[in-house]
Amino acid sequence: MIQWATLTDPVEVHDLTALSFEQPCLIFKHSTSCSISAIAKYRLESDWDFPAAELKPYLLDLLAHRNLSRMIAEHFDVHHESPQVLLIKGGICTYDTSHLDISVDELHECYESKF
Repeated sequence: MIQWATLTDPVEVHDLTALSFEQPCLIFKHSTSCSISAIAKYRLESDWDFPAAELKPYLLDLLAHRNLSRMIAEHFDVHHESPQVLLIKGGICTYDTSHLDISVDELHECYESKF
């Protein structure tokens, strides 16, 4: 089961970036009013099998924190999409995908090939 850490403040993004040098982090940018985003979140939560020490998951509510979402896109040099996941390692985004391409299986493939 995913133990989401929530992102609500730019300082948390900087803390996440620093943590990513020790432990890979995942950001899930979630739109609470979008059915596709709800499906992607459900799929992540129901299939999640990463050990807590292996990958730290963060959840960003896009509707509540639009400016933070834009800051994340700029900070990690990715195009903003919703829903979207970003895999962060060593301070950079090593993988991002969106919509129904979001899956735990895909994350495992990218995680194993990048780390």
